[in-house]
Amino acid sequence: MSDRHEHPHHHSPTGLRHRLSHLLTPHSHETADKVDPALESSARGMRALWVSLAVLGVTALAQAVVVAASGSVALLGDTVHNAADALTAVPLGIAFVLGRRAATRRFTYGYGRAEDLAGLVIVLTIAASAAFAGWTAIDRLLDPRPVQHIPAVALAALVGFAGNEWVARYRIRVGRAIGSAALVADGLHARTDGFTSLAVLLGAGGSALGWQLADPIVGLAITAAIALVLRDAAREVFRRVMDAVDPALVDRAERALTEVPGVRGVGELRLRWIGHRLRAEVAVAVDGDATVRQAHRIAVDAEHALLHAVPRLTAALVHADPEPAPGEADPHLPLAHHAAV
Repeated sequence: MSDRHEHPHHHSPTGLRHRLSHLLTPHSHETADKVDPALESSARGMRALWVSLAVLGVTALAQAVVVAASGSVALLGDTVHNAADALTAVPLGIAFVLGRRAATRRFTYGYGRAEDLAGLVIVLTIAASAAFAGWTAIDRLLDPRPVQHIPAVALAALVGFAGNEWVARYRIRVGRAIGSAALVADGLHARTDGFTSLAVLLGAGGSALGWQLADPIVGLAITAAIALVLRDAAREVFRRVMDAVDPALVDRAERALTEVPGVRGVGELRLRWIGHRLRAEVAVAVDGDATVRQAHRIAVDAEHALLHAVPRLTAALVHADPEPAPGEADPHLPLAHHAAV
């Protein structure tokens, strides 16, 4: 059997990329160009976090000044969302730092799953910002007040869109490159902020025409948009926490194994994410008359094939089983009662 760690192989991109659906749905496990070493991946993630934190921090600060002068609840919702998005860099940064730590006798798989916990924090942050924006909009809807300095509100909305869209593209690109579902979810969060910033323009236009309800109505629309991205981000993070993988990756791994000389069949195959890296466990059938050394050689070749075939796979545990012979009892029969429920 074979189990190697942090195999530094580089892989070629496969499949269609830049599809429209990838702009709207976190699909972080389909578009890797290569498997980055853990340290390099974490460094790229940290860079993305701090750069986007700076951009969104400046954006939110500029909008907050306009909110204080104008009293626009639509812009307030956008500002709060931008500030919350900037602050999500904190749990993600902690997760990336933890992910660099080596495995221990207690945490035998390392600390990569800290990213999944960070993803949960991000989802809760999105939910909290949606609740605050919705509550503020409803309050203003029940008690309408005129919006002041409308041109400044419109300009702040454009600044918010530009800052958020830049950050969204950057985070999503880096997140997909290193396989971080949490960073992709954070990028989608920023993308929604950008579109909600444009919605503030509608509120400013309605206010300029004398329709006081335009601002809180747009605030409610922003809340609905936040709820949509909350759904997508929560679904992706939930799948990652539950060890879900793209079935296409399983198909790709099975095809690669069947092409390995000496592999007579592929049994149970499991893939799981640990942070932004994949691990595999698989049983392959080999010639029952093969020596231990020959079976081990086939297992090593199988792991090697998997590392080349599956993006971001960094380790595989390959178990070699003898190919069943006619009339021979199943060698795993003594284990059957342990699997009973």
